[in-house]
Amino acid sequence: MKISIDGLHKAFESRVRLGIMSVLSVNDRVDFNSLKDYLDVTDGNLASHLKALENEEFINLTKTFVGRKPNTQYFITPLGKKAFNDHLKTLEQLIKSQK
Repeated sequence: MKISIDGLHKAFESRVRLGIMSVLSVNDRVDFNSLKDYLDVTDGNLASHLKALENEEFINLTKTFVGRKPNTQYFITPLGKKAFNDHLKTLEQLIKSQK
């Protein structure tokens, strides 16, 4: 039996991007520091992966201030939710086909 892997998206090949999308798919919004803590990555590493997902238009952000400190909140876009769900469904089909 042949299984199509067309639903897999290259943007989710990285464990960090997969983690970002997983966190954002179950939370309305998550701030930068919380994402950094959840995923145990450095500021620069997280920022580069967030930017890549922004460029794909899979996530977006809002910037506000809490007191005098900037606060950046990230959220998944409808396009991102669809792409991520398609990716997960394809992975699930691939795994089931190997039984």
